[in-house]
Amino acid sequence: MAPATEPTIGSKLVAEFVGTFLLTFTVGCNVLAGNATWGGVSIACLLMVAVYSLGPISGACLNPAVSLALGISKAMGGSGLDWIQVGLYTSVQLGAGIAAAVSYALLYGQSFNLAPAEGFGWLNAGLCEMLYTFMLCFVVLNVAVAKKNLTESNQFFGLAIGLVIIAGAYGAGAVSGGCFNPAVAVGIDVSSVFLGFGWSVLYIVFEIFGAALAVLAFKMVRPEDFHEDKSPKTELVSEFLGTFMLVLTIGLNVLGKSKAGAFSIAAALTAMIYALGDVSGAHFNPAVTVAILQSGRCPELSPAKAGLYIAAQITGGLVAAGTYAFIYVGQSFPLGPVGNSTWGQVVVAELIFTFLLSFVVLSVAVSKQTKSSNMFGFLIGSCVTVGGFAVGGISGGSLNPAVSIGLAGVSILNGGVFLPALAYSAVEIVGGLIAAGVFKVTHEIDTTAEEKEKLVA
Repeated sequence: MAPATEPTIGSKLVAEFVGTFLLTFTVGCNVLAGNATWGGVSIACLLMVAVYSLGPISGACLNPAVSLALGISKAMGGSGLDWIQVGLYTSVQLGAGIAAAVSYALLYGQSFNLAPAEGFGWLNAGLCEMLYTFMLCFVVLNVAVAKKNLTESNQFFGLAIGLVIIAGAYGAGAVSGGCFNPAVAVGIDVSSVFLGFGWSVLYIVFEIFGAALAVLAFKMVRPEDFHEDKSPKTELVSEFLGTFMLVLTIGLNVLGKSKAGAFSIAAALTAMIYALGDVSGAHFNPAVTVAILQSGRCPELSPAKAGLYIAAQITGGLVAAGTYAFIYVGQSFPLGPVGNSTWGQVVVAELIFTFLLSFVVLSVAVSKQTKSSNMFGFLIGSCVTVGGFAVGGISGGSLNPAVSIGLAGVSILNGGVFLPALAYSAVEIVGGLIAAGVFKVTHEIDTTAEEKEKLVA
């Protein structure tokens, strides 16, 4: 809810300094403490609480890339910040980042250098910074700036923004370190100047590019915010982007041997669902699209439209798989039973947990009786946390034909085979169909008397 009176520019700048300082300080402390498993969660939680605490004061940008995205958005005719405010915010954020980095270096008596991880070059790291800065700015624009979400009922904005850090920290972080913020990059570089200086300049260039791309994508999925008419392509772009970020996060976590892979992937799904749920429904999964179509509870989803959704999802999955393979210098991984698992175990694992995912989508985002206005994204994403940890060691926990096709498709470049993708996809689609059938029984109360008469007829 907006405050009764507009905060002064002084209040806003102090808020931006405090939030950016705490964010950068938390980043440094986690790195120096060696928190490989929980560091990303710690940083994400700091960003989340700062956004909720300071959002009503300054908007809680806490990141020059976010400030820039808001400036570009307003310049293009949408909502955002004027350029003077962008300049003031950016100056304060950069100063806070440097102050925080010097502080954590003094606290620990050491610092760490900013540079791509061993085995990666400037382009690999730059792409990671660009893509997840894009994701961060894109989610901010959709959950905190889009006109549809500027309501008192929107309580998920801070959660969605914080979850982007979990999505990026564990996958992209293994390549670039995972800044996604020029203030963090500059702070790290300055505090470790005795180890070398200069990588922050390259990181910032890619982060700025990511912010600009986010605004362009935001305009594509929400043309009405820029006084333009919505087109049928809007929903397809939404499905492509959501699936792309999901599959990219999967690939980077697997190749980076992440210690929190399932949670990171779930965070990516949750954040993109909150960002695009009111645009396309945020299916990002052909099995979910089939389940929703079969349920009959979404009249606007025709068979033809469902087919277009599935095409956009599969395309997003394939492009994302090619992207993570490029970032990892041609590396990929096969789709199939993990370790000593059998195909029988794979079928059971994928069937049950794709059923879970599809059934929860129907229950919390489609059902008239049980859908949750604020928790829907977190609940759907949590299914990936459940399935990823529960059966990741059996089937890999794909639970999504777009994921299966993307992973298997790019593995062909390294001698892999595509056939497993067809088997996985068939099982996953069946899981979605079973979910629709069970949903019709458990949620029969959703069906009106008129609808029941039509079904009988």
